[in-house]
Amino acid sequence: MELYKKLLSKEYKMAVIGLGYVGMPIAVAFAKKVDVIGFDLNKKKIDLYKSGIDPTNEVGNEEIKKTTVEFTADETKLKEAKFHIVAVPTPINSDKTPDLFPVEGASRIVGRNLTKGSIVVYESTVYPGVTEDICIPILEEESGLKCGVDFKIGYSPERINPGDKVHRLENIIKIVSGMDEESLDEIANVYELIIEVGVHRAGSIKVAEAAKVVENSQRDINIAFMNELAMVFDRMGIDTKEVVEAMNTKWNALGFTPGLVGGHCIGVDPYYFIYEAANLGYHSQIILSGRKINDGMGKFVADAIIKKLILANKVVRQAKVVILGVTFKENTPDTRNSKVADIIDNLREYGIEPIIVDPEADADEAKHEYGIDLADINEVKDVDCLVLAVAHDTFKKLSWNEIDSLYGDFDNKEKVLIDIKSILDRNEIEEKGYSYWRL
Repeated sequence: MELYKKLLSKEYKMAVIGLGYVGMPIAVAFAKKVDVIGFDLNKKKIDLYKSGIDPTNEVGNEEIKKTTVEFTADETKLKEAKFHIVAVPTPINSDKTPDLFPVEGASRIVGRNLTKGSIVVYESTVYPGVTEDICIPILEEESGLKCGVDFKIGYSPERINPGDKVHRLENIIKIVSGMDEESLDEIANVYELIIEVGVHRAGSIKVAEAAKVVENSQRDINIAFMNELAMVFDRMGIDTKEVVEAMNTKWNALGFTPGLVGGHCIGVDPYYFIYEAANLGYHSQIILSGRKINDGMGKFVADAIIKKLILANKVVRQAKVVILGVTFKENTPDTRNSKVADIIDNLREYGIEPIIVDPEADADEAKHEYGIDLADINEVKDVDCLVLAVAHDTFKKLSWNEIDSLYGDFDNKEKVLIDIKSILDRNEIEEKGYSYWRL
C-alpha cells in the first residue's frame, strides 16, 4: 500500500490523461483527496478549464473554478506523477474497426514521462487484450522500463453516463483490475477514495476489458430489439409507445424503448467486441445484427419524415424542415457519433437542407464533426416539418403556442410533427389536427 499511502500524504501525485467527459470529472473528484495533474493535448480545452469554464457541463463551472487540479498541456509535468489514469476516447474508423490511435498516442506520452514505481490504469474502452498486448509494449518502448518490475499496469473501465445527474461517478460501482494482487490492491484502494458505493475487483485485466464492451453491447442489443419492433409496428399501424407501456406492466419487463443509438459508448463498443471475435475466427451474429438495426434508424426516421411531408401535400424539395437537437443524447453538449446526423444526411438525399437547433450542443464541435451551423430557435419561422430529435429539458418545456409559432400560416393538418423520443401527448396533438408521427 506504499503508493496509495503516499498519494494520501501528497508525497506522490496522480495524473489524469485526457480531460473530456470521462477524465475531467475523475480528475476533479480525485483532487478533493490527492494532488492531481490534469493533462490534455487540447490547449484550448485546458485554457477553458483554467478560466473556470466546463465545456462538458459534467461538473459545472463552479466546481471547475474551485478545483485544485493542475490543468496542463505540458506532457513533461507527468514526470511528477506516480499514478496515471488514461481516459482518452476510443472511437471507430469509417470501416467500423477500432481506432486505437488515441490510446496508443496517450501510451506514448505516458511512456516518455514514466518513472520507476508508477502504476498506469487505463479507463478507455477497448477489446480484451489491448491493455496488455498493445499498451504495455508501447509504455516499455518509450520509457525503457520493464512492466512488472519498474512499473505496474491496471484497467478500470469508465462508466460515466454523460448528462446523467442521478447516476454519477461516485455512486456507480467501479470495476477495477490489476496485473497482479499488489497492483490490484493499490488500484482498488485508490478508487475507493472517490467511489462511495465501492469497487468490484475483476479477476484479470481481460475480464475487466470484456465487462465494459459486453455491458454496452447488451444495451445495444436490447434497444435494437425495440427498434425492430418499432419498424414493424409502424407498418402495422400500431403505436409502439402504447405497446411498450402495456408490456412494462409486467414485473420482469426491461424498460427499453426504441431510439437513436449514438455516442461514444453504446454506438461504438460493440464493434470492438465484433472486431476481436472476428480476429479469433468467430463471426458475430446477434451483436452485429443489433448494430446493423441501430445504425439504420436514421434512414428509417428520414423516410418517415418524407412520407409525412408527401401526405401533407408538401413539395419535398421545397419543404422547410427544422430538427430540434443534434447531440447524441439529452442534456449534454456531446455531439460525437450522433445518429441525428444520419437523419440529416438522408434528408439531403431528397434535396432537403434541414435547419438544426440545439442550445445544448457544442457549436464548434457540431461544425467540425458535421459541417452544421446551429440556428437560434427564436429566428425559426414558416416551418413545414418540426422534428423533435433529442429530449433536452429545454425542448420538453416548449408550450404548444411556442411550437405552433414555428410553423407557417396554414392548416394544422399540413403541419408535420415528428416526435422521435415520444415526449409529446399524442392524443392532444391529434386533436389539434397535426400530421404527427413518433418512433
